[in-house]
Amino acid sequence: MFRKNNTAVRARTALEKISDYRPARTLESVKREYGFSDVIKLAGNENRLGCSPRAAEAVKNVSLLPYYPDTNCTKLREKLSSVYKTDEADFIFGNGSFELISLVAETFLEPGGESVIPVPSFGWYTNVTLQMDAVPVYVPLTNFRIDLDSIQKKITGKTKVIWICNPNNPTGTLLGQNELLNFLEAVRSDIIVVLDEAYIDFISEEYPDTVYLLKKFTNVILLRTFSKVYGLASFRIGFGITNPEIIRNMNKVRIPINVNTLAQEAALVSLDDAEFRKKVLENNREGLELYYTELEKLGLNYIRSNGNFILFDTGKDSTWIEAEFLKRRILIRPAAEFGLPTWVRISIGTREDNAEVIRVLEEIIK
Repeated sequence: MFRKNNTAVRARTALEKISDYRPARTLESVKREYGFSDVIKLAGNENRLGCSPRAAEAVKNVSLLPYYPDTNCTKLREKLSSVYKTDEADFIFGNGSFELISLVAETFLEPGGESVIPVPSFGWYTNVTLQMDAVPVYVPLTNFRIDLDSIQKKITGKTKVIWICNPNNPTGTLLGQNELLNFLEAVRSDIIVVLDEAYIDFISEEYPDTVYLLKKFTNVILLRTFSKVYGLASFRIGFGITNPEIIRNMNKVRIPINVNTLAQEAALVSLDDAEFRKKVLENNREGLELYYTELEKLGLNYIRSNGNFILFDTGKDSTWIEAEFLKRRILIRPAAEFGLPTWVRISIGTREDNAEVIRVLEEIIK
């Protein structure tokens, strides 16, 4: 049936500046396009070890399905308050970090306001800034690390939000405690500083839990997720920790029922499964060490990572490298989109996944 594609309807002018967001390809889309029965997906920084068996059991409770979710996430709120030794009022929950980042922008960014964004970093910071008709102010990394001194120099009277992904995606580099403290003390108290800590569980260095910062700074928002170490990416559940006054305003734009019941149940029991968490972190450390060793043998530059992924330079066109891996049923992320045309980012998989990636890499490079 013929259908017109053109319409006289026009979206908000601010949206014209936004490019389509490019997420990692799904397993199903790759299987359908290439006719594969199985794919090793290492492009989205997901947990290849799955999720806690307790979480898998918890979501079988179908008796909960007819009822609307608890908009307050009460049980999870109580549990996290105990874990982080902070007040229950300090938490806000979202449909993954994506929604929480959007809520920050909707609450604090206005047309013409400035949003300071390190690059390369998580792409959604730019999208939400432009959605609000605000101005993204980009600050390049220095030696693959977020440069806080350069960020400080970019602050103006129009600065509303500063986004800091720590550890940073896609580089895996980390800002230390003293760096953060000195920076936060120098930033005006009316500027929101978002510390997006999606990968904080994987930090390999000595690093304090940043919740202590909230006792000193009332303009800091910490973002955490259950998508990575807990393996609940498909449930879309994350949380922020911050000043209750900030949360009160963010709740004005938050969809009242935004986190589904099964996600809340899975997250709650995942927090108690220390054995699964330990297994994931040990696998990640082992996988990174394998990459470090093998990449050095191949003479390829890489960045030591504090995430569940590694960024390295293949010396060849990364989109070609991506295609060669895909021929062998492995999905990776070319870093050309991050301004690194010969680099790739590969998520840490199982032992078997990692060994196969190294084998294929050697085959391609040689």
